Amino acid sequence: MSIKRSSAKAKGRNLQLKICQKIAKLFNINFDNQDEQCLIHSREMGQSGIDIILRGKIYEEFPFDIECKAAERPSIKVWLKQAKKNTKKNRNWLLFWKSKDWHTPIVLLDCDEFFNLLEKIYKK
Repeated sequence: MSIKRSSAKAKGRNLQLKICQKIAKLFNINFDNQDEQCLIHSREMGQSGIDIILRGKIYEEFPFDIECKAAERPSIKVWLKQAKKNTKKNRNWLLFWKSKDWHTPIVLLDCDEFFNLLEKIYKK
């Protein structure tokens, strides 16, 4: 049975908002998606580009352009192509995927970038 388009968009919107809240908590700032001046913003469904808009110090300190997918059947090849296409120069793509089969989203990240992050952590 196929999911309604409006339900699919709601699942995606909820995932985007959850990721926005987690980033806001990480940087200890308030998240209000209704505030256009907020440093973190969830892009409206159907618009092209990255799913999470970062501004100011958050953009500078969080080096990822984010794609969010809430789906039961993965289309990872298509999603990665989209994430890479929407990633700006000198930034990294990051893909969050949520399925009803597990409680929390999973993250897909370029292998080299993963080890670059670990290297920064362990060299401190």
